[in-house]
Amino acid sequence: MTTNEPVPAHLDPKTYPRTHHDADQNIHVTLTYDVLDPNTYLSQTSSPAAGANTLFLGTTRDTFEGRPVSQLSYTTYPPLALKTLAGIAEVAVKTHNLKGVSIAHRLGVVPIGEASIAIAVSSGHRAAAWRAGEEVLEACKEKAEIWKREEFVDGGMEWRANADRDAEGRPLKGN
Repeated sequence: MTTNEPVPAHLDPKTYPRTHHDADQNIHVTLTYDVLDPNTYLSQTSSPAAGANTLFLGTTRDTFEGRPVSQLSYTTYPPLALKTLAGIAEVAVKTHNLKGVSIAHRLGVVPIGEASIAIAVSSGHRAAAWRAGEEVLEACKEKAEIWKREEFVDGGMEWRANADRDAEGRPLKGN
């Protein structure tokens, strides 16, 4: 089936990257169809006052519950997701006295081994950086309006909300 209807702007890769930047708090949020570059996110959060810089990359693995995965695909409604991600970063800055936070999420197809999310944080000391990085990731998975489609080698696929599973990949109660 073909259609001549235009692709909605929020689904059109040509309208990306979409970003939010708060210079006062050194917050950077990015939604993109491009490959994520860890060096970009670390450099965004870098600060002479930071003694700790942490980076987390969430990558596509080749199986899910024993089933071979061919790729993942992500979609979002950008105005809402950018607002949510910026709010998550703001809370982290205030809670942990961070020097910077960068959250980048890839959209569209993300092949095996490639990153779908990058989180970089900088802090005066390592304990706050480690805690903040994990808290930011968990908040993104719980709250961000980003949906994932797992595509399997056998041709099947399943849509999932990130909030469906805990940090160990176990289903949360009620899911």
